[in-house]
Amino acid sequence: MARELHDVLAHSLSTMVLQAGASRQVLRSDLEAVEELLLSIERTGREALGEVRRLLGLLRAGDDVDGRLPHPTLASIDGLIEETTKAGLPVDLRVEGDPVALSPGLDLSAYRIVQEALTNVLKHAGPSARTEVRVSTDNHAVIIEVLDNGLGARAGPADGQPSGHGLLGMHERVALYGGSMTAGPQAGSGYALRARLPLDPVGT
Repeated sequence: MARELHDVLAHSLSTMVLQAGASRQVLRSDLEAVEELLLSIERTGREALGEVRRLLGLLRAGDDVDGRLPHPTLASIDGLIEETTKAGLPVDLRVEGDPVALSPGLDLSAYRIVQEALTNVLKHAGPSARTEVRVSTDNHAVIIEVLDNGLGARAGPADGQPSGHGLLGMHERVALYGGSMTAGPQAGSGYALRARLPLDPVGT
């Protein structure tokens, strides 16, 4: 539940802050662009509120949380890319491989990993960064890569452990499926995150 709340709020609020900043910059020169940005802020806020209400409703009801969480999936990743691009971060999406049936939990984890990686790029890469999201599937695993050419995040702790709730959450999601993940600066400039999630039997 804590991971879900973090992922929903961190991404949505980061996107809305950037969109609000962009609106302020063009407020006096391009009212049409301002209107589009404000509509995007409103849409992002409404979606985030809807997810948070559902999550908090489950806590109040004391129901089975795992069985009733909202489940965005890789099939809806285009909307995430579009939302991030509107926030001012150019993102190219590349999907490879044949469609594979994923269990709901793995599908949700894959989506959240992409979402959190893009949130980190929004926070750390800088306004001129370009980002590429690659998602490939085969009969054995889902492989996710999020690469940018921006400023990169500050170096983590000397012990090599992930810092911040976002990276910790991604590592936890990957570990849950016996997968692997690396995240760190690229040679030259930018940052790269790569995660491999082995496929589990559908329905487990």
